[in-house]
Amino acid sequence: MARIDQLIAAMNEHSASALSVAEGQRPSLNIAGTEHTVTKQVLDAAQVTGLLIEIAPDESRSAIRTGLGTSFVYSGAGDPVQVEISPGPRAVLKPIAEGTADPPAAASTVDSPTTTPVADPPAGAPTSNSAVSTRSADEPTVDGPLMERLFRHLVELGGSDLHLTTGAHPMIRVDGDLKELEGYDVLEAETILPALLEIAPERNVEEFKETGDTDFAYEIEGLCRFRCNLFQDLKGPGGVYRIIPSEIRTASDLGLSAEICNLATLTKGLVLVTGPTGSGKSTTLASLIDLVNSSRHDHIITIEDPIEFVHPSKKCLVNQREVHLHTSGFKKALRAALREDPDVILIGELRDLETMAMAIETAETGHLVFGTLHTTSAVSTVDRMIDQFPVDQQEQIRAMLATSLKAVVAQVLCKKIGGGRIAALEVLIVNSAVSNLIREAKTFQIPSIMQTGKGLGMVQLNDALLDLVTKGLVEPREAYLKAIDKTVLAGMFQAKQIPTDFLE
Repeated sequence: MARIDQLIAAMNEHSASALSVAEGQRPSLNIAGTEHTVTKQVLDAAQVTGLLIEIAPDESRSAIRTGLGTSFVYSGAGDPVQVEISPGPRAVLKPIAEGTADPPAAASTVDSPTTTPVADPPAGAPTSNSAVSTRSADEPTVDGPLMERLFRHLVELGGSDLHLTTGAHPMIRVDGDLKELEGYDVLEAETILPALLEIAPERNVEEFKETGDTDFAYEIEGLCRFRCNLFQDLKGPGGVYRIIPSEIRTASDLGLSAEICNLATLTKGLVLVTGPTGSGKSTTLASLIDLVNSSRHDHIITIEDPIEFVHPSKKCLVNQREVHLHTSGFKKALRAALREDPDVILIGELRDLETMAMAIETAETGHLVFGTLHTTSAVSTVDRMIDQFPVDQQEQIRAMLATSLKAVVAQVLCKKIGGGRIAALEVLIVNSAVSNLIREAKTFQIPSIMQTGKGLGMVQLNDALLDLVTKGLVEPREAYLKAIDKTVLAGMFQAKQIPTDFLE
C-alpha cells in the first residue's frame, strides 16, 4: 500500500474532484470548487517527490526526479486516478469517471501539463511549526502506512527503539537486543528519506537538511509518544525512534527505595540521575517529578531537548520548555527560569560548562534542581562535574558542590529473567562526611562512606546487582557484564555460593 493511498481514499470518501500535493503546501481536496486541507503537515520537495515516485511507473520516475512534468494513471488504491505532475514539484490527482475512454497504458512526459491551482491554507489553520508532531487514528495524513506500521509493530512487540538505516532492514530493540523486524524489505534511500521527513516538523526538516542531524518528538494519539533522531551516515539517511510511554510510571512501579522517593521532598539542592544512554534515566526522573507534582503545591519548570514525558499539572503548576522550540538553549532557559518563580527545575541534560555552573548556582540559591549526566557511577559523576571546570575554578566548584549536591542515582538496565528489563541503582546520599570529601578533593574515599552508609539508603552498584541476582530477577552473567568492578562482584557471588561458571 502506497503512502498516498490514504489521501486518495479521503478524496473518494468526500467525492472530491481533485487531490493536490505541492511543495510548501498542505495536501488539499477540491470539494465543490473549494480547497480543503486534509493534513496539518506542510510538504517539502523531498516529501512530494517521494510520494509520487512510490506510485509512478518506471518510465515516469526519472522525469519526476529531474523535475519535469509527466502524467500517468494510478490504480493501486482501487478506482483509477489520473496523475498530472508539473515542476515544483506539484501533482494533481483526479478520479477517472466511469464510462470514459480507456486511460493510456503508458505514461507520457510533457513540458507543462495542466494543473489545478492549490489554494493557500485558510487563515488560522493549524501549522506544523511545533517540534512535537501528532496525529489521531481517524485523521487522514501523509505520514503513511510505513511509519505507522513500524511504530505499531514496535509497541506490539514490546520494543524500546526502532532503527531505520539505508541499505538495511528495519530493526527494533527488545529487552536490550537488536532484532530484525520481519515483513519489511531493505530500506533504500528513495524510500527511507520521505518516510523520515514526513513526520518531522518543518523546523526539523530544515535543520536536517542543513546539519544532517535533528531531534524531535512525535505522537500517535492513543498509542504513545516517540523521541526521534534523524541522521546521515555513510550509507544515507537514517532514524532512531524511542518509545516514550504515555503513562508515567510511579515510584512504586519502578521499585524506587524510600530514600530515593524522599528526594522529592527536598526544598533545595541538586539531584543527579546518571547512566549510559538507554539506561532509563528519563523514566526515573519523570517518576520523581510526578511525585513532586502529586504531593506538593509548587511551580515546576522543565527544560528538555526534546520534551519526552508530558506532565499535566496536578497539585503543582508545570511549565515544560523545549530547547530550539521554546528557547534557544539550556543555558538561556535556565537563566530565564530564575525570573519565573520556580520551586523545582528539571534540566534534561547538563551538556556544557555554563549549564553545569548555573545548575549548581541555582541549587545553592534555594531551588530544587534535577538533572542528568552520562556517567556510570556516583563517584565518577562528582569527578566529571569538577573536572569540567578550569583548574583555577575547581576549588570553588568543589565548595559549591559540597553544599548543593544532595544525591546521585547512577543506574544501568539489566535483562530480566523471563523477559523485560530492570534497573540496578547505585545511590549516593550526600551527608556531611561526603560533603567534606568533595570539598577536600578526596572523592576516591566516597565508596567507603557508601559502604558504611547503607542505613542512610546508600547503595553501591555491586550490591544492587547482587540483590537482583539473589532475588532471581537477573542472571549472574548479566549482572557481571553490567558491573564496573567485575572482580569484586565475582568474589561476592562466590561468597554467596552463586555459580560463576560463566567466568570460564
